[in-house]
Amino acid sequence: MKRWIPFVKTPPRVAVVRLQGAISVPTRGKLSDRTMAPLLEKAFRWKPDAVALEINSPGGSPVQSSLIGARIRRLAEEHGTPVYAFVEDVAASGGYWIASAADEIWADPSSIVGSIGVISSGFGAHVFLQRQGIERRVHTAGESKSMLDPFRPETEEDVERLNRLLGQLHKTFIAQIKARRGAKLADDPELFTGEIWIGQDAVEQGLADGVGHIVPKMKERFGEKVQFKRFEARRPLFPRFGLQIAQGALNEIEERADYARFGL
Repeated sequence: MKRWIPFVKTPPRVAVVRLQGAISVPTRGKLSDRTMAPLLEKAFRWKPDAVALEINSPGGSPVQSSLIGARIRRLAEEHGTPVYAFVEDVAASGGYWIASAADEIWADPSSIVGSIGVISSGFGAHVFLQRQGIERRVHTAGESKSMLDPFRPETEEDVERLNRLLGQLHKTFIAQIKARRGAKLADDPELFTGEIWIGQDAVEQGLADGVGHIVPKMKERFGEKVQFKRFEARRPLFPRFGLQIAQGALNEIEERADYARFGL
C-alpha cells in the first residue's frame, strides 16, 4: 500500500524472471513461450523499474526461442521497462537468442555464451530393421512427405533439403543477433559458426556487456534499497506426489544430454 501514498518515495523495484532448462515445444515443465508467458506478463504488470532475466539454457526449439524473445521485447516496449539478462552456467543457441532480447547481457566469469548456429540430429535404424527381418512400409502423396524417415536409408536429396532448411534458420538467428547487438559485435569470422565463449571472452566478442551478477549489478544501477520480486512457475501438482516419475526421469535425461554438449 505504501507505493500508492502521495509524496512518499518508494524504493526502486526489480522483477526477476528465471528461464531455466532446454527450450522445447509446449510441454509441462519445459521452457517454452506458453510456460513463460504468464510469468513475463505478471512481471511487467508489477510495474518494476527493470526486469531481470536469470538465464540458464543450452538452447532448443528455434521457434519457441523466437516467441519468448519477441514477447520480452513487446512487453518491454509497451511498459517502457528496461530488461537485463544475467547468464548463469550457459546461454547457448536458443538460450542466447532469448538473452539477446534484453537491453544488456551480463555473465559470470565462467558462463558459456554463444553457439549461434542451428543443429539437427536423429538416428538411422534401417540396418537394424533389415537384420531383424522387419520390412518398413511407407506410402505418401508427395515425394517429400517422408523426408529423413529414420527407418529408411538417408538420401542425398533429403540431406540437401535439410541443409537448406537449417541454412534458412541460421540466417534468421544471425539477423536477430545483429539487430539486437549491432555495433557491439566484434568483427570475428567465427562469431556465427556455432562457436562458444567463456565469460570475459564473450564480452570481448560483444556477446555480453560485462561480467556481473544480478544483485550487485542492480544495486549499482538502482541503489542499495532496490527491492526484488521473483516470478517463478509453480511445480506441477502430480510430480509432487510421486506420479509421472517415468516421464520426469526421461525429461531429466534429455535435458542433461543438452547441457552435456557444453561440458556441464
